[in-house]
Amino acid sequence: MSPEIENLTVPDLIRHTITTYHPDTHPFMSHKVGDEWVDISYRETIEKADAISAWFLEIGIKKGDRLALIIDNGPDYIFYDQALQQIGAVNTSIYPTLSEAEIEYILNDSGAKTILVGTPFLLRKVYKVANNCPSLIRIILAFDDLAKYADRGTNMNPGVTCLKNVIEEGSKMVDQYRHVINAAREAILPSDLSCLIYTSGTTGTPKGVMLTHHNLVENVRVALIQIPVIRTDDVFLSFLPLSHIFERTATYHICLAAGCRMAFAQSLELLAKNMAEVRPTIMCCVPRLLERIHDRAMKNGTSAGGTKAKIFLWALGIGKKYRLVLEAGKRPGILLRNQQKIAEKLVFSKIKERTGGRLRFMISGGGALPRNIGEFFGDLGIKILEGFGLTETSPVMAVTEYDRIIYGTVGRIVPGIEVAIQNVDTKHIYTTQTYESFKPDFQSEEGEIITRGHCVMKGYWNKPEETANVIDPDGWFHTGDIGRFYMGNLQITDRLKNMLVNAYGKNVYPTPVENTYLKSPRIEQVFLIGDKREYITAIIVPSKEALQEAFSLDEAFFEKPELFIEDKEITEWIGQDVKRLSNELAKFERIKNFKVKRKPFSMDEGEITPTMKAKRKVIEKKYAADIDEMYLQETEAD
Repeated sequence: MSPEIENLTVPDLIRHTITTYHPDTHPFMSHKVGDEWVDISYRETIEKADAISAWFLEIGIKKGDRLALIIDNGPDYIFYDQALQQIGAVNTSIYPTLSEAEIEYILNDSGAKTILVGTPFLLRKVYKVANNCPSLIRIILAFDDLAKYADRGTNMNPGVTCLKNVIEEGSKMVDQYRHVINAAREAILPSDLSCLIYTSGTTGTPKGVMLTHHNLVENVRVALIQIPVIRTDDVFLSFLPLSHIFERTATYHICLAAGCRMAFAQSLELLAKNMAEVRPTIMCCVPRLLERIHDRAMKNGTSAGGTKAKIFLWALGIGKKYRLVLEAGKRPGILLRNQQKIAEKLVFSKIKERTGGRLRFMISGGGALPRNIGEFFGDLGIKILEGFGLTETSPVMAVTEYDRIIYGTVGRIVPGIEVAIQNVDTKHIYTTQTYESFKPDFQSEEGEIITRGHCVMKGYWNKPEETANVIDPDGWFHTGDIGRFYMGNLQITDRLKNMLVNAYGKNVYPTPVENTYLKSPRIEQVFLIGDKREYITAIIVPSKEALQEAFSLDEAFFEKPELFIEDKEITEWIGQDVKRLSNELAKFERIKNFKVKRKPFSMDEGEITPTMKAKRKVIEKKYAADIDEMYLQETEAD
């Protein structure tokens, strides 16, 4: 599918779908109310958006005003976003996991006039900072009990209301403001600002990325050219945060443009249950989810041993042979086809049932997908399409083609942009590639990935110097990612800022090394250390489930105040896999010593970003004494 949506704006997309694909009574969204899944049509979406728009206009909101949201995924997010977009306001989404200080900073930096708040817990955060945010005029609750929570906000400078009341009041004013709403929507230019998305900030203060309607709509258009198999009857299950550009583009905006239905998962904890209920055909996901599905499938298939394990491993072997034949562009022979049918019936279908049984493919983003994980799903017959990009690139720069998967790469460059590989030191550009220049056997040298074209942001809000630091005079946006072209596709090596240079001048890129160790079912997280050091060490977080099973541990063990596990038996148990997997790495990349962290790195502790990227400087500073201790010890894990 390649919808004709050039020069449209975000609020145009829903109307394009109604005139092109579906009547306005067709379901657009689904969410769970009690025990039932409830559909919401395009008509209801537009009616509620119009009511909210009328209310916005009544309180003086105008084109260009920033309106904030701190709310989990759901219909209310969509109603609110559609409402503000169609009058030319700017969506300023805030991650629900951010601290009060970060929320205050974003509200003030953006000058947000309203904020939609998803839960009482989030409201408490907002109440604590609201009086420090002079631009904020309304706090809108997306939940009931207004009287209870409004009373607590009586000392707030901004007024407090709830979305239900906003819609009721706005509905009475829609006719009055109908002409104004329509005129405002028609006056929006593709070059106008659609949203501010604040970067995760692995280093320094978060920056507001300015994305235009053209950035967002054109990104959707070229993604649909790259993946033309998306259909109007596809069902997406949304669980990644809409406050992040990946889910907003690859699920919400794709569904808007292509006429797909979007169902909202209740929570990460209920995701597996919701998958079985919704039976999605497409999902966006992050590598860690896929790793967990892989680990659980491997455990369930092999833990019992005996005949069951033999059948499981045989099926995976058949799946791999079948996949390799197809990827070579050949037709499997009759014997292999029959073997694959048996493997599908005995093993693969049971794994697929847990995803609802209809999943055609998944789109993985937000981090590097280990090659073995992608191959595992390919062996099952579930395609994983990897994408690559940043918030600053709207985000898609490259995405895997449905009929050409090269594991370990993030796909072909999308139409309309240039992507180059630049020498980090000399700034010499090795190669510049486009969609049109694609050659399936092309390979390049490694360097920083830079891009220019329709995907590149307008800049950082209120930060011209930071903008100039990443967009050079020739219009190239410097991603800070290291990579190369391999078999025509883009391949990511690591982040430039992550690169470790050991005491002997050897460059070590942590991500591929960490992914090697993450192949172990005993290891949940790995944080590599070694910059300006003689050898590599690591902080390792073990798999809680595997640790409990191996050592019969109760919950109290994981709640102990000691940050690190000193038990020699546990350390040796993890060390067995560290030693085994080290053989896959160059000697200078191997972990020589490590500490076992009791609890995972977390957002609450400020150790990782909402997109699960490690805050290197924070972690190295926080655990400096423990890191130094590893370099004083003589024991080695290798």
